[in-house]
Amino acid sequence: MNIPTDLRYCPSHEWLRLDGDIATVGISDHAQQELTDVVFVELPARGRTLDAGDPTAVVESVKAASDIYAPVSGEIIEVNPDVEADPALVNTDPYGKGWIFRLRVKDVAEAATLMDAAAYQAHLS
Repeated sequence: MNIPTDLRYCPSHEWLRLDGDIATVGISDHAQQELTDVVFVELPARGRTLDAGDPTAVVESVKAASDIYAPVSGEIIEVNPDVEADPALVNTDPYGKGWIFRLRVKDVAEAATLMDAAAYQAHLS
């Protein structure tokens, strides 16, 4: 399984890509494989303020519905309309076009508390 090394990961399988104080969030390849075919993504409301660990979005597959949690605290500034129109992007491109939301991070140091790729790989083992 290819785990990008430029991302940070949560034990609940969300990933975070930090660019300054903007974080892009999605679910890992492992998570999408566990869910199987994603058929619906419930996106969060823009402007919503979150604390790390808050349930933020929902991904539904043919198997189950799973909450997506905020990896860090911040404010939702963008959601991905492409996954709303084509939820399968979460399966086919989880680290690219399948991202779910972006937030302005309250404290960028909070991202350092998340797992790096090696720690996430160990978490999966």
